[in-house]
Order: sequence, then structure tokens, then C-alpha cells
Amino acid sequence: QQQQQQQQQQRQQQQQEEEEEEQDPTKYFENRLTFVNGVKEKGANPYPHKFQTSMQLPDYVAKYESIGSGEMSADGGVGLAGRIATKRAGGKGLVFFDVVGDGAKVQVFASADKFSDYAGLEKDEKAARFSALMSTLKRGDIVGVRGTPGKTKRGELSLFPTDMLLLTPCLHMLPKVPPGSSGLADKETRYRQRYLDLIMNPTTRSTFITRTRAINFLRRFLDMHGFLEVETPMMNAIPGGATARPFITKHNDLNLDMYMRIAPELYLKMLVVGGLDRVYEIGRLFRNEGMDLTHNPEFTTCEFYWAYADYEDLIKFTEELLSQMVLNICGGYKVKLHLEAKLGEPAKELEIDFTPPFRRIPMISGLEEKLGVKIPTPLESDETNAFLKGLCAEHGVECKPPLTTYRLLDKLVGEFLESQCLHPTFITDHPKIMSPLAKDHRSKPGLTERFELFANYHEMCNAYTELNDPVEQRARFAAQAKDKAAGDDEAMFVDDGFITALEYGLPPTAGWGMGIDRLCMLLTDNESIKEVLLFPAMRPVGMAADFNPDCQ
Repeated sequence: QQQQQQQQQQRQQQQQEEEEEEQDPTKYFENRLTFVNGVKEKGANPYPHKFQTSMQLPDYVAKYESIGSGEMSADGGVGLAGRIATKRAGGKGLVFFDVVGDGAKVQVFASADKFSDYAGLEKDEKAARFSALMSTLKRGDIVGVRGTPGKTKRGELSLFPTDMLLLTPCLHMLPKVPPGSSGLADKETRYRQRYLDLIMNPTTRSTFITRTRAINFLRRFLDMHGFLEVETPMMNAIPGGATARPFITKHNDLNLDMYMRIAPELYLKMLVVGGLDRVYEIGRLFRNEGMDLTHNPEFTTCEFYWAYADYEDLIKFTEELLSQMVLNICGGYKVKLHLEAKLGEPAKELEIDFTPPFRRIPMISGLEEKLGVKIPTPLESDETNAFLKGLCAEHGVECKPPLTTYRLLDKLVGEFLESQCLHPTFITDHPKIMSPLAKDHRSKPGLTERFELFANYHEMCNAYTELNDPVEQRARFAAQAKDKAAGDDEAMFVDDGFITALEYGLPPTAGWGMGIDRLCMLLTDNESIKEVLLFPAMRPVGMAADFNPDCQ
């Protein structure tokens, strides 16, 4: 009969908890706020300044996992803190919590008989005070727990508390996870409220730990090869170093329009001029362009510059860097991607092999071979431009104005060469008109010593033997200015300051840049760049979805 009474009490407590969880979220928030205000009115602090922990939850699991089932540790007064993930009634004077933190979970086996504050109290009073404390602790609250480590008879590692303290109340109801689901699924909520995503989805934490590991590996690899990490300005009077549309900001004191940097390239090469032979920077770039599965207006890159090297050295360096990174993080050279099912198509699994050496495709000859044509030279001629327009029209490749030779080639390469690049592939030897900062190819007129690395059909790296002839650089900038005048707002500005630096002498140098975000997409099995950015750019709430249908 006593067991039946305990089971009945357990069901009542559990029902009460579930009813609270089913409340309207606004009502739940009001009730929690009322509770917090009530604590303050009694002269207590619902947000204590400090709780002394003995260790973090992962350390606790590692230290006490070896305890036998039904056994207790000799250690007492062990303090842990974390967020309540679940709460379950276990009968009169007994409540179970799952407390999570730092990627680990520990069960808290709360029994009224173990609480030191209730020692010596009558049974009914002890039960009442314990029940009152337990009713104040809700799913999502951050709590401090002090007690004895041990395992239940079923082998569950637990902490058997002698004291529990509410450290930070969670005023909002955490999202309910539907049966069969592994966590919070709604992407809008996950991206806009990343803290909720991290609370509800352990895999999100793993994604960003992997991102940090990739950046740390990259930094260590460059440091070991004698590169010096530097920082260059984020705001520029002239946006240089790449062909992209910049963001414009305002320097009030100087009454001057400034541009958020689109690349650190020109500054880094100035440092090489100054004698820093191997330099790199890992940081944010800003490009005022579209948002889609692989593009975000601000993103992270690594660029490095290596005096007395060329693009052949960079190809070998890139193969070693990326193959070793993938091996270090994924445990092998092959990475698997699981693509979501699309309308009318089943889900797909792709395997990308980073075993070196990587495949190479020369851009122009590769395009000619794929299309069965011979592209006229010189590539800068009007004849070539007309020929490429005809190719695009013939194959249904759309290129928006202005129809410069650069843009036409870029569209054709995207359609016919990049589409072959599931596994890491270098597209090499770009035309001069597409590479205003790259050095002429030493044996192929009209081309440059440049490569782009693609994997999973997306650009990963861009690198070249650097142009260090100031006269030629000025001529290249002038050609870009012509394209800009024709309406290409991604063409480069003329940067006289950079040309002056070149006039002091840039040694033969190789330069390299890689997008960190796309790399992390591969390493974490994600299709969207938003999954690897903690706070991705999002359309403002309330903005019509058809405001710009190309913007995701």
C-alpha cells in the first residue's frame, strides 16, 4: 500500500510538471517572473553572485565513471553547476534531474533524506520543505548542486546532493522536443536564437568545436612553417585585394566614406615589401553580395604571403595542409556529406577524398576540351567577347550585364568545370583579365600563375604567384577601372598607395587565401553556411520573403 501511495504521488508530481510545461508561453513567463519578484521581496537574491564548483561536468564524468553500480564515492561535498535539461518526480521526497554543461550530462538524485538543511526535521516538515524547493526548480534553470558522487543500482552515474541552489532562473519555457526528434529542429529559431540551439542540440556544440579545431590546426601549421600572424585594418579608404562589392561606412571625424575590407591582400603584401617574408592573417571579410547556402555577407578567411615561393609551391603546400587537417579532425582522408532530400529526389550521401595529390584542370584548355571549341586569342579582344557571348547563349548559361569577358568566362567555368569538382580539384592558369593581381604565366601567354581549389563543387582556396611589377600592376588596375566604368561594381579600384609600395620592391612572392566557413561545412557535414556561423546574417523578422527571392 505504501508503494502504491508513492507511485500515486509520483504521478501527481509528474502531471503537475507537465501541466506547467503545457501552459501558454506568455503565462509561463509571467509566472516565473512573479516567482523571481517574490524571492526579491523576501530579501533573498534569485541571482547569487557565486557558487563554488569543484570541477566541470566532463571532468566529473571522467573521474567517477569507474564507480560500481550501487556504490558511493568516499568524496563528499563535490560541487557541480549546470542547466536542468530534464526533471522527473520519483515519489515522495525524491526527484531526478539531468544537469548538463560543457557537453556532458550528470544525473542529480535528489532525496529529501540527504539534504543537510533538513536534518533533524520531522518527516512531514522535511517532505514539505523539500517539495517547496523542488517546485522552484524548472527545466532550463541553472543550478548549483553539492553532494556525494555515486551510481544508482541501475548503473547511472549521479550526484546525490546534500544541497541545491537556484543560480539563474530560466524565465522562458524551453521548446518541447517532439517524440522521435533529437532536438530543436526549426531552422529560423536555431539561427536567430543560437543560444537556444546550443541548449537544445548537442550536435551544434560539436559543430563549433570542430570549427575551432580547424582554425587552431591552420594556425599551428602556418606557425610551424615560419609564418607570422598579423592584423591589418578592417576599414579601408579604398577596397582592394579582391573583385567584390564592398560595404560603405562613414568616418565622422574625417567626414570620409570608408569601406569594410573585402580582402587583406594589399596590406599583407606591403608587409612582405617591408621584410616580413612569411605573414598570415585569419579574420573577417565583408562583401555586400547575396546570401545563400554558401555565402554570408561577413565571413572568415585565412590569407598568407610567402616570399620566394610560387604557385607550384602553394599547390604542394595546400595539398599537405588540407589532407593533414582532414586526417587530424576526421580520422581519415575521406569526408562524408549527407545531403537533405529535395522535392522529388531522395537524400544523398557523398564521399569527398582529400588524399593527395589533388586533380588539376587548366582553365582555358579544360573549357575548350569540355565544349569542343577553340577560344580566340587574345582574350582581351572584342572577338573573344562576342565568341563567349555566343557560347553562353548556345548552352543556356545566363550572365547578367555587364557582359565583360571576365564575367562570361566566370559563368562558363562555373557551369562546365566547377561542376566536375566533387573531390578537391585545382582549376589552374586563369586568364590575366580575371586575375588583376597575379603574375603572368612564365610559359603561357595571356594566362597567369593562379589556381582555385574546389571541393564539393564550391571554391575553397584562391592562390597565385604575385604580380610584383608596379608598371604592369597599374595597367591591370586601369583595365579594372574600365570594367567598373562599364557597370561592373565588383571590379577593383586603382590603389596608388599599393603601387607605390611595389615600387620599393616586392620579392618574388606567392599568395594564398581560403574561406574558413566552407571548409568547416565539409568537416561538419553541413550544406548551409548558416550552420557553421554562430550568428549568421538573417532577413529581418517581418520582411516579405519575396523582397529578394535570391536572398536566403
